[in-house]
Amino acid sequence: MSTITPELVAQHQITPEEYGQIVRALGREPSITELGIFCVMWSEHCSYKSSRLLLKKLPTGGRHVLQGPGENAGIIDIGEGWACAFKIESHNHPSFVEPFQGAATGVGGILRDIFTMGARPIAVMDSLRFGPIDSGEHAARNRRILKGVVGGIAHYGNCFGVPTVGGETVFEPCYSSNPLVNVFALGVAPADKLFFARAGGPGNPVIYVGAKTGRDGIHGASLLASAEFTEESKQKRPNVQVGDPFLEKLLLEACLEAMQTGAIVGIQDMGAAGLTCSTCEMGGRAGTGIEIELDRVPQRETGMSPYDIMLSESQERMLLVAERGREQEVFRVFRKWGLDAVTIGTVTGDGRLRVRQHGEVVADIPNSALTDEAPEYARPQKPAARLAPLEPPPGVFGVGCQVSGVREDAADRNLTPDLKALLASPTIASKRWIWEQYDYMVRTNTVVGPGSDAAVLRLKETGRWLAMALDGNGRYAWLEPRLGARLAVAEACRNVSCTGALPVAATNCLNFGNPEKPEIMWQFAESVEGMAEACRAFQTPITGGNVSFYNETLGEAVYPTPVIGIVGLLEPDAEPLPSRFPAAGLRVAVLGGLPDAGVNDALVCFGSSEYARSVCGRVWGLPPALDLDYEVRVQACCRELARQRAIHSAHDVSDGGLAVALAEAAFGGVGIEANIDSQLGPRLALFSEYASAIVVTVPDNQLAAVQGAAAKYNVRFAALGATRLRSFSISVNGSGVIDCPVEELRGVWEQALDEKLK
Repeated sequence: MSTITPELVAQHQITPEEYGQIVRALGREPSITELGIFCVMWSEHCSYKSSRLLLKKLPTGGRHVLQGPGENAGIIDIGEGWACAFKIESHNHPSFVEPFQGAATGVGGILRDIFTMGARPIAVMDSLRFGPIDSGEHAARNRRILKGVVGGIAHYGNCFGVPTVGGETVFEPCYSSNPLVNVFALGVAPADKLFFARAGGPGNPVIYVGAKTGRDGIHGASLLASAEFTEESKQKRPNVQVGDPFLEKLLLEACLEAMQTGAIVGIQDMGAAGLTCSTCEMGGRAGTGIEIELDRVPQRETGMSPYDIMLSESQERMLLVAERGREQEVFRVFRKWGLDAVTIGTVTGDGRLRVRQHGEVVADIPNSALTDEAPEYARPQKPAARLAPLEPPPGVFGVGCQVSGVREDAADRNLTPDLKALLASPTIASKRWIWEQYDYMVRTNTVVGPGSDAAVLRLKETGRWLAMALDGNGRYAWLEPRLGARLAVAEACRNVSCTGALPVAATNCLNFGNPEKPEIMWQFAESVEGMAEACRAFQTPITGGNVSFYNETLGEAVYPTPVIGIVGLLEPDAEPLPSRFPAAGLRVAVLGGLPDAGVNDALVCFGSSEYARSVCGRVWGLPPALDLDYEVRVQACCRELARQRAIHSAHDVSDGGLAVALAEAAFGGVGIEANIDSQLGPRLALFSEYASAIVVTVPDNQLAAVQGAAAKYNVRFAALGATRLRSFSISVNGSGVIDCPVEELRGVWEQALDEKLK
């Protein structure tokens, strides 16, 4: 008689229909271990059952792509016989339950995804989102979560020895009970020495290496990463893994050395779903089976059941398939590094995952049932209700202030306090408090690090340059998801282009609420469509990524937050452009031009800006308009001017608008004297956020060349003024509205986050 009750099935988040599919696949009732295996492999986190159909719309191939989605990481050709492996993953739910370990093990997991491909990790970036830290009922908790997450990332990355070279940190109320922790990692390897997660060759030994297996992380993929938060979520600390970065460093070196022996056939890390995922996926990809004996699995706790061992997500473990007869070559390497290495099974030819304990079969499942034949849903979709007004609320700019922005009011004549308020807002303020905890120079590849538009690495192996950027704007996607996703891709590519690099490939992390809700599924579908459109326009195929659903607490979802990571290449003889003004006496202009929308359209888009949220305290309207063809031309023009060394710096206009972009460019100590001609009025001219705009500096003798290039690419070029030492002075239509020493503005910007975290 079966011990599997309907209540037990429900506890494993298996629907009655899915349970029927399990019974049909097995031809019998499952054992409790088999039910647990199906639970984790059919979880949203592992199977992508709600997203697989839609993800097929993303472009995945291109001239640089060597490996697209379906492996642990995507791989591109970067020239000179070298390849780059990169991917982004989320660890959102664990980071809410246990911020330090949740974030730390997120870093550990994505690093293993990179070196399991045979690549040495050389850089990490993070995209973080938290609730408000300066006001509201959850401010103290949000500060605790922020400190724990940053501490966990710093601990793991610094101890492992990989630089954290940049990223983004955003604060919005919707993330108070569901922070987002997305980690982007990149590594390099010889293009002819890549490894894949395939269990080839029946009869070959299956070898377990790394840390011992414990009970930590059991059901991490299914109960934490594939369900909404409830009041009970705080009690799920046992579902959060505990990481050891020093052991992972040993594991990295041992794996790379073992790969050099030529004895390794396939390799995969034990990440989400642990031993279950690594065995069935390696067999599934190769069309083979794997049989393992659990008595041989190194264990750090006594009395572990087959269920515990198969579902454990203990960190720092890998599964290898070696050539039969060459096991000792592998064992010698791992003994040298002081790590466990044990043959626990064999590759078979029957396509099944077979698990034994004490000689008895405790699970016997076709790999295909766990992987290719996992449920796939076309979830219902319904356009989400608009929760923000399209038009600005009356008096939103203050009493007596004209909403249209056309007629100047007395309050428009001094916007220095408004700029200071924006620079002090946590989303825009300096993140030095965060990145100074990271070792961003370890391995000495970092040329441009945290605080710039994009990170730039110099590859010692080839002499080439790599640029990396990570971007997303959940508020934009909440107001209009398709446009929000397009803007995320455009900004990430623009940040890479501002260094002079050509964007060549992408990875994504799609953070959304409960996909069983039609409104959430519509947001997801629209975001995928927008991302696909933009990636095709920029010719940046998606080589892999991550979908994180169920980012909800008590029924309240986070903003739909598509995050995009872009990798770009610079020519070997190029020099990356700085984002800050390099010297006084240079012309300052906006490549792409100033906003050209009418006042009414500008007001609608103004409501999505950081000014509207942090200064006005309201959100309305739509995200900035985006002409993809125009954006592509602006970026191409910027890259050509960088190659010609006709421009000396480049910084994109994004959060906070033109005034914030100019201030950030001045924080190296060189200021600006500028006059902006605009029909929009001072506030809209200075603080509107708009796409396709890059602030550049131009020496006088290159001005004609820059104007000629702008004409060649048919993009606007708006002269603003010139760089000046120490002073920051901006006029709009001839009237001075901002006048402040650079150091005073920089002091506000640099101290704001520190003060809020005291």
